[in-house]
Amino acid sequence: MYVLGWHGSIHREWEDMAPGWAVHDAAAVLVRDGAVVAAIEEERLNRLKHSNFFPRNAIRACLEEGGIGWDDIECVAVNFEEQVDDIFPGDVGRPALNIFLDDPRVRQRTVRDMLVSLFLDEFSVDTTDRLAFCHHHLAHLWSAWGPASYPDALTVSFDGSGDGLSGMVGVGGNDDISIIRSYDVDQSLGNLYADSIRLLGYHRFDEYKAMGLAPYGDPRRFESLFGELYELLPEGQYRIASRRDRWAILNRAGVLSEARRHDEEFAAVHADIAAAVQAALERVILHVLGFFRRATGQRNLCLAGGVAHNCTLNGKILEAGLFESVFAQPAAHDAGGALGAALAATHRRGGSMARSDDCRVFTGRRLHRETDVSVPLRRWEDHIIVERVPDPSRLGAELLSQSQVIGWVHGRSEFGPRALGHRSILADPRPAGNKDRINRMVKKRESFRPFAPAIRSERLGDVVELTDTTTDLSYMNFSLRVTRDAALLLGAVTHVDRSARVQSVSRDFDPPFWNLIYEFERLTGVPAVLNTSFNNNAEPIVDSVDNAVACFLTTGLDAMIVENFLVRRRRPLGWSHECEKLRPALPDSRKLVVRSVPADGTPTRGYFIDCTASKFFALPSVAISRLLYELLLRAVENEATVGELYDLCALPADQRGAVGDELFSLWEKRVVVLAP
Repeated sequence: MYVLGWHGSIHREWEDMAPGWAVHDAAAVLVRDGAVVAAIEEERLNRLKHSNFFPRNAIRACLEEGGIGWDDIECVAVNFEEQVDDIFPGDVGRPALNIFLDDPRVRQRTVRDMLVSLFLDEFSVDTTDRLAFCHHHLAHLWSAWGPASYPDALTVSFDGSGDGLSGMVGVGGNDDISIIRSYDVDQSLGNLYADSIRLLGYHRFDEYKAMGLAPYGDPRRFESLFGELYELLPEGQYRIASRRDRWAILNRAGVLSEARRHDEEFAAVHADIAAAVQAALERVILHVLGFFRRATGQRNLCLAGGVAHNCTLNGKILEAGLFESVFAQPAAHDAGGALGAALAATHRRGGSMARSDDCRVFTGRRLHRETDVSVPLRRWEDHIIVERVPDPSRLGAELLSQSQVIGWVHGRSEFGPRALGHRSILADPRPAGNKDRINRMVKKRESFRPFAPAIRSERLGDVVELTDTTTDLSYMNFSLRVTRDAALLLGAVTHVDRSARVQSVSRDFDPPFWNLIYEFERLTGVPAVLNTSFNNNAEPIVDSVDNAVACFLTTGLDAMIVENFLVRRRRPLGWSHECEKLRPALPDSRKLVVRSVPADGTPTRGYFIDCTASKFFALPSVAISRLLYELLLRAVENEATVGELYDLCALPADQRGAVGDELFSLWEKRVVVLAP
């Protein structure tokens, strides 16, 4: 039985409805008898971080990867309940939703009718009798319990909110989950964390940045103060002060005056705040888990929900020794809810469940449907040099040992927020300067942000201090202590508190990546490499060959290996005459806009590229020059290269360089697309 699970909103990129962040991390998952056939996040395809749109591209890609059509799909499952007010709170009564009401097949404004109309419009398929709904947090529980393969387990979900709850606790057993506790939105640990990091100049979806800052601080400085924001209660309960009361408490203590503005430098007080926020989260979660471990007697734990992406917290759970074994869903965020909804629907419809500990994450798109990825690479030959190599793993290791930073791309892309060796940037993990170098030249982000060591599984115990609690460390979702000897050696991947977000790589899990680490150890004696996601700060992890080449050409990477091809630049980083051979385009979520802007008290025409995505996920509006506006306007009407557009716009030769530089800057920010 094929089941298609999906998560996302009802909006598509070109529909100017200003969707917010309440729905985010859209994704689609194709499951056959409980086994994942394909799982793809929409952001990888529409190139918008945390995409909050309908996952139309991901749905098509899942069907393509599965080699099936709509007639093969028995059920279309979604990870929310069938209530408009709960799921789309900002949409009720919006005139824009008349696009659904105009369809004569829609008789009422219900979520079911909207979805039926949406699938008819987008895919020409009637899902009336195939739709299945699943509570947001129950879907999270299934996403962890389904792949874990434990005979029974305590199964826990915590996040910001979903379907009127912020958390759920259940016991998985006999191929089903029994719910034993729910936590209301006013108990939201996700919201508590997201609100608190506003003191650091961060907002929602920056939680991982605060987690990276926390080890630089002392949690004791604000421990008692943040302790006033929550109260631990008997039987695994807790209370969180209201948002108004929390800010009042912090204001009385003078903390608000210490708050960091977004563009300010970090001070010691900010690190101390981050440490206190992290410590508060850990204390509440361990309180909850401790109670339910005693109450249920369960020895195994499954984690999902956005809070389960806090790898520092996950490491503390291992260190606490409450459970014999822990599994954290690699896609614990809302994208994973698409998997959970599909598994829940499979169970409800009596389908067989292929529950297995073989929880692969390499379930995304293949690099190229053809046998040779040189086909898409060769399209870029004006800009890159492409060379076939006999042993890419050995070559990659040699480049790393020569202090080069490389892109490493092969196989199907990962499902979840971590690049685990299929869409990765790799470097030598020893020089501490590599951390600053990559943060500066590629990621363009704060210098304190850590990178992960990918370690050959056979040598894992030589690098990190393993706990008595067993877990699968393949997915980079636990932070553990690095051994003292390894910490002295691995300066680029050991955090300030001697921790590291560990990835264990076995030969069975990923043979090419394991071989690269093995060859690097043979050359250097070090059984680990620095691994981080292949992307810059303005985009999601690369998915396709074109994505990888664009990122390579707009960052400071030294080289790139794509399957069995070595890729180097023909010219230094930056705009050049050769870039005039590329064709510019706007993503579906971007549009050219002209509007009045004040200038010296007199309104004048301003030119912009606006975005329909939430401001949390993309630059909402970018000002551009009139000349570039005219060039891009022509590009919408003509499939022409930049050079050809210069001629169409009769752009003087002495102005082409400035327009080219402006265009290249927008390409770096992924506001425009440039491709052969």
